[in-house]
Amino acid sequence: MDDSLFKEFEPVSSKQWKQQIQYELKGADYNETLVWESPEGIKVKPFYHSDEARAKLNIKTPEHPFSILQNIFVHDVKKSNERALDTLNRGAESIRFTIENKDVSIEELMQGLPIENTVYYFNLPFLDIDYMQLAIMNYAYRNDNSKFIIQVDPIGQLVKEGNWFSNLETDFGGLEKVKGFAPSAEDPDNEMPIVPFINIQSGIYQNAGANMVQQLAYTLAHVNEYFNRNLAIGHPITLEVSIGTNYFFEIAKMRALRLLFATLAKEYHHNFDCHIIATPTKRNKTLYDYNVNMLRTTTECMSAILGGANAISNLAYDNLYHKDNEFGDRISRNQLLILKKESYFDAVNNPADGTYYIESLTEQLAEKALLLFKDIEEKGGFITQLIEGTIQRKIAESAQKEQELFNSGKETLLGTNKYPNKNDRMKHDLELYPFVKQNPRKTLIVPIIEKRLAEKMEQERLANE
Repeated sequence: MDDSLFKEFEPVSSKQWKQQIQYELKGADYNETLVWESPEGIKVKPFYHSDEARAKLNIKTPEHPFSILQNIFVHDVKKSNERALDTLNRGAESIRFTIENKDVSIEELMQGLPIENTVYYFNLPFLDIDYMQLAIMNYAYRNDNSKFIIQVDPIGQLVKEGNWFSNLETDFGGLEKVKGFAPSAEDPDNEMPIVPFINIQSGIYQNAGANMVQQLAYTLAHVNEYFNRNLAIGHPITLEVSIGTNYFFEIAKMRALRLLFATLAKEYHHNFDCHIIATPTKRNKTLYDYNVNMLRTTTECMSAILGGANAISNLAYDNLYHKDNEFGDRISRNQLLILKKESYFDAVNNPADGTYYIESLTEQLAEKALLLFKDIEEKGGFITQLIEGTIQRKIAESAQKEQELFNSGKETLLGTNKYPNKNDRMKHDLELYPFVKQNPRKTLIVPIIEKRLAEKMEQERLANE
């Protein structure tokens, strides 16, 4: 930009701005009136100025625009194949198959699907080495231009279910075997397609009520367990994150995650950027006045895009109470298509770069998360603190604080604890159980449970319909 356009205007320093603001406040205290503190302990100022900015952060963002990711749970292979082809024709750019049955044939699942320019994720809620090698990787090796990513996370299994797939030694031994036959991107003689397989299911921390510093620190500690136990991982690591409604903070959270991951990876000589899949949080979604969920997911997807996600999987507005359906999928996909094709959110690389407010938030979140991460490592590491129950207790404390804000009306969910429609009825429209499911069982650790803020209020409303 031509600086001569502004030469006739005298620069205004941050000190001058503060003096003018103090004058306008007519004696009210500047800090008490205009500075507020987030749940993470970050004080947010009313303005940010270049003369107070620190050195610019060096955050490497994706070279390519975000990909629109469609989730498909594989119950019937033929129908899942048809649905994948249909959604790709309707604007989806990548597909994530969740495969719960080891008998699913990858050959049949991929029949007729385009290989080039499409990323396929295989989310496996089990750890079966033969299946990963024979069913998925062998298929990938026969397709030179394929882009496949396996998502398997033994630590995530422990976090969510309270138990390993088998046990710690067997699960990590299985990953070592996969690493043994999986080609490495760092091998100069390798000509086979690279199939990443280390996945971090970190979205559960946000959905369970962890604050942003905890989410970042726990994700980093989660990653570090794999670095510690599977040295020389020769492919990008996939990070799954959930995005909340605090717009600018969520942008900063995504940027801080990339910064922290790069810092940690450098210590292990891991020369790959992380691959981030972002999904809107479930925590603030509501059963009543469910159309408001579309507004929430739109701003959350915007934060994910501006924060630098590689792929975004949107939540359907009726995700809580309806089974997967064509209409819900189409609306959620179209939200991303509008952001990409009509709002041009893919036109600028790293749009948040250099913004004083977001840079400040990014730096503070990263610094606080790094301190918490170091504390976790000093006390035995992430798995040890899970077994001791420390991680679960800290998340529960954070979740309770947020729940109290919601219950008191200080945290608002429109249509639920603010301006509810008393005539709204949902009891006869429920295809899915929208609340925390009770599943008593013997577990190694106390699992981390995802819970929405509005659950208790919604249960009371349903009981009174």
